[in-house]
Amino acid sequence: MPELLARTSSAELTEWMAYERVTGPLGPERMDALFATLAATVANTARAKGRKAEPKDFMPKWDQGDKGLTDWQQMLDAVKSYNRQIGGTDLTTKGGAAGGDA
Repeated sequence: MPELLARTSSAELTEWMAYERVTGPLGPERMDALFATLAATVANTARAKGRKAEPKDFMPKWDQGDKGLTDWQQMLDAVKSYNRQIGGTDLTTKGGAAGGDA
């Protein structure tokens, strides 16, 4: 971001924002929309009777916000739980970090 701000004026950024409003999103968001449209088309050609697939059904949902893991201890517990589920080995001190330091 600092490099962008150092190389681009406020006026140019404003122009890009206006362009994006007219033409649609630039970058990865645009590709998500294009691939979602393609996926919906393919799904509709192979579907049985019922609800027609729409591009929104195939759009990834980015940045869903807080998933309930608010501190490092909860995150560590979640990782350890997943590690046990897949048969991994816990290599932290005594199966848990002393003072929280793995």
